[in-house]
Amino acid sequence: MKRNLHSVMTSGLVIFTVAMSCQRLQAATAFVEKALRRMPMQEGVDYDQPSAADIENCKLVAKKNGNQVGWIVEAPNGLLLRNLIDTNGDNIIDQWRYFKDGVEVYREMDTRYTGKADEFRWLHQGGSRWGVDGDGDGKIDQWKVLSPEETTAESVAALANRDTARFASVLLTPRELAALGLGDEKAKQIGLQIEKADSAFRVAAAQQTTIIPSSRWVQFTGGRPSLMPAGTDGATKDLRVYDNAGATVQTGGRFVHLQIGTLVQVGDVWKVIEAPILDSKRETPLVSGHTFSLVSASNKDAEAQQGLAEETLKQMTELEKYDPLDLRRADILEKLAQQARTVADRAMWYQQMADTLSSAVQSGNAPSAIKRLESLQEFLQKNKTDKALVAYVRFRTITAEHSQKLQSPKADYAKIQTEFNKSLEQFIADYPSVPDTAEAMLQLGIAREFDAQEDDAKKWYTRTVSEFGGTSAALKARGAILRLDSVGKTIFLSGKSITGEKLLLADYRGRVVLIHYWATWSEPSKRDLATLTQLVTKYGPQFTVIGVSLDNSPKTVSDFLVANKLPWAHIHEEGGMDSPPANQLGILTAPTMLLVNQEGKVVNRAIGAAEIETELKKLLR
Repeated sequence: MKRNLHSVMTSGLVIFTVAMSCQRLQAATAFVEKALRRMPMQEGVDYDQPSAADIENCKLVAKKNGNQVGWIVEAPNGLLLRNLIDTNGDNIIDQWRYFKDGVEVYREMDTRYTGKADEFRWLHQGGSRWGVDGDGDGKIDQWKVLSPEETTAESVAALANRDTARFASVLLTPRELAALGLGDEKAKQIGLQIEKADSAFRVAAAQQTTIIPSSRWVQFTGGRPSLMPAGTDGATKDLRVYDNAGATVQTGGRFVHLQIGTLVQVGDVWKVIEAPILDSKRETPLVSGHTFSLVSASNKDAEAQQGLAEETLKQMTELEKYDPLDLRRADILEKLAQQARTVADRAMWYQQMADTLSSAVQSGNAPSAIKRLESLQEFLQKNKTDKALVAYVRFRTITAEHSQKLQSPKADYAKIQTEFNKSLEQFIADYPSVPDTAEAMLQLGIAREFDAQEDDAKKWYTRTVSEFGGTSAALKARGAILRLDSVGKTIFLSGKSITGEKLLLADYRGRVVLIHYWATWSEPSKRDLATLTQLVTKYGPQFTVIGVSLDNSPKTVSDFLVANKLPWAHIHEEGGMDSPPANQLGILTAPTMLLVNQEGKVVNRAIGAAEIETELKKLLR
């Protein structure tokens, strides 16, 4: 299959941009289906996988660069899904690239040109790991790149699955130990530790029942890395280490701390030198983990560190008890941030605190929380915290303030919106590259569209897509551009029905179709249903409706449809206003209705219920 397709596609883009022969079109379709159904060899990869029905509407683009030939598979909305590459011109694919929200997150490479991947890389939001399968069994047995965080995550996974081979891949080897250039005494000490590590891991994996396959690595725990300079204890090279590294692990609603021990850096990989141990099972004091520190901590200091870890786990378990809008969560999160051992952990807890406070304000249940948000922002700025964290809190303060103003009985909506827009524009100017800037740009686009300033709206939508292409905001913005430019064009719409069947707008070709975005929480959209029912009954097979529910709960939708028999199909997928069917055309409100003619082209992208029959008569004349 690969060789035949290569001969079809290496002639360039012309084949796919000009009319194809039936045979070539069938070959391309089969290639797309095969490419999208190929799953990653490594577990836990989060990538976009279209449904069977969507695969038929995906686009295949061939690109040639010297000896390299690549085949890009795009989703109907234009996002990249796969990129398959023949790097050496031998007519066989040797790279498989997987994407999430249009950004590459994982890559498999056949570096030996045997027809099977032997190297695996995680990229962008997927991480930084780079592993090698040396014996061809499909499992990674050595690493080229592995961060300290990822090393602890691999140790957790190995323990959870009782996978000795996986643990061996992160354990320092005798050859690596020799390459570190340690002094004789220290090298002998570490050598004894790694000799015992394998059997110790097997015992720990067999005896412990706390960390299981469903357990989730939550975060890396550890202080700053230490640099042991050449000359220390006879060492001939500098060495970077983490003493007493660990990981927080969640199983159900329970959090535990797994002590990983000392990590040492070997090139771009961090390795362990002992088996992981649950704190509750540790027989020796925590100070024993200070393998390389020049000044060992006292037992008193070790006990203090142990007590802090236990207190953190206790607070994390307590956190699970409270509703997301409960301000007691903010109190706990603030304590966790203050106790955090790393900058990353501290930022994570403060972000969650800001989310809790902002949500509480927007719910209307805790207006005083706005002051805590403002105080948090001032505190972070005063302490010269990372700019991205300050921006995170600032954006949630802006949205909370806006929501609070709208809740006032005497709210001047036009004035409030103008102030909100100015705040968003200032935020974008102050923080042009932080993640929340994408949402700020999207909100400005939405505001301009609601004010009927569609050219300005498209400018903001376009900036969102071009500057923040892999974000959820960009997905909505891309869909909004398609919708605003849709009149006279064929549009793509697909989704799952309540019963799980795939619905495609393309299957209704030959009939006039009204796409009705609605929700049970939207009274205006529910009022449209009577009019639509009358029209479907009156015009029979010439006209139909596709309903797209924007509710979050499938049960809410199914219960409503049981009580209200509507004679047309309904799409519903998780996510509500941010569900895939809603993002395909950047839907912003319910109801939204588009009228599509018999050729599948949009004739009205914002039609009202009272206008439908007039348009129908024209189309069915």
